[in-house]
Amino acid sequence: MTEHYDLAIIGSGSGNSLVTPDFDDKRVAIIEGGTFGGTCLNVGCIPTKMFVYAADLARDVREAGRYGVDATLDGVRWADVRDRVFGRIDPISDGGRRYRVEGPNTTAYLGHARFTGDRRLTVDLGDGREETLTADQVVVAAGAHPLVPDVVIESGVPFHTSDTIMRIDALPERLAIIGGGFIAAEMAHVFASFGVHVTVVARSSLLLRHLDTDVAQRFTDLAREQWDVRTETTVTAVETGAGGAGVRLRLDDDTAVDADLLLVATGRVPNSGGLGVEAGGLRLLDDGRVEVDSYGRTSAPGVWALGDISAPHQLKHLANAEARTVAHNLVHPDDLRVLPHENVPSGVFSHPQIATVGLTEQECVEQGRAHTAYVQAYGDTAYGWAMEDTTGICKLVADPTTGLLLGAHLMGPQATSLIQPLVQGMAFGTTVHDLARGQYWIHPALAEVVENALLGLKLDDPA
Repeated sequence: MTEHYDLAIIGSGSGNSLVTPDFDDKRVAIIEGGTFGGTCLNVGCIPTKMFVYAADLARDVREAGRYGVDATLDGVRWADVRDRVFGRIDPISDGGRRYRVEGPNTTAYLGHARFTGDRRLTVDLGDGREETLTADQVVVAAGAHPLVPDVVIESGVPFHTSDTIMRIDALPERLAIIGGGFIAAEMAHVFASFGVHVTVVARSSLLLRHLDTDVAQRFTDLAREQWDVRTETTVTAVETGAGGAGVRLRLDDDTAVDADLLLVATGRVPNSGGLGVEAGGLRLLDDGRVEVDSYGRTSAPGVWALGDISAPHQLKHLANAEARTVAHNLVHPDDLRVLPHENVPSGVFSHPQIATVGLTEQECVEQGRAHTAYVQAYGDTAYGWAMEDTTGICKLVADPTTGLLLGAHLMGPQATSLIQPLVQGMAFGTTVHDLARGQYWIHPALAEVVENALLGLKLDDPA
């Protein structure tokens, strides 16, 4: 017998929040083929930042001498660090699964779903078991998975991705990372801070190349001081290390990298491959994302999509905002809300920390857009002196005529918190002058970096 539901949700990350009180008297199915709670909870934002916090502490101890404080790092208890993280996360994931399995108003299908018709889904429950269901409305929130290059897969050599590296049993002496994006930058910081020799191999000339060029260049320069960084380099072969242990990466410059473990951090791709999109009437974009309109509707009537499988940015806060919008749209067909894709900030929790929102200066140039930019150094403020900071910056880009911020790019301590008033200013259309002078800035707090950056912008009419 085929069960029918008012709503079927594929994915238990941000999609889990779609079960609002509007569905209290309706039948809802939640389908999850992986770990309950999605990427952010289990293998993404939350566990990585818990590791980063411990890594920051380890680095602070090592660098305490510059402030006249003599301190030594006696050691890092990796198992304790790991178990602190997952001792908190795993029970949350398990509790969420139990609630959807045993709780009211929802039926949980623990398996991978694929479309087999118009709003018709078949779920592979394992061991050859399948169940089919239909629904009035379907939301695809199936997330993304790590992209692994063929050169790694075809080698047969064991490797890790961000899905597995955080659960290893012991720290390696040497870690090789393929990739130059935010996962590579964060994991390099974590393992290097814990005493591991880290080698990063990236094809591009800069790490974090999607950022403002000034920030990416500064970050890459600092990364070279912390890790063995090989840019503009391609891995041509992956082999088992000498004596059958570890891994050897052969590079296109005729050199090689030997390591005990390999982390592949070459990006994440939408989980659309096994979704049966053709049978369901869903169209895909060239990058594998499910195509949606400005309201979150796919090309199939009654089918919606949100989060990493369809969004322009793989960010948890964006997926959550999309989920709130789609939750409204599901029950208000005559009052649809537009997906909130404006002024979306992001952060990289590496060393140093980075935060960004809006246009880069290079994007303004490419678009032929009038702009003015200013770079404020952390070290030119009172709290920057206290930290002896020599590398942190706040770079702002604004429209010189309207006085509105176009973009903000910070690199340094607390960057992901310091950027928030700039995000707020952009979201509410506050001018640079009003943002700088319409409120108090605590002296001598680090937020003065932001204040001084705002005041440094040259506008056509600063009044």
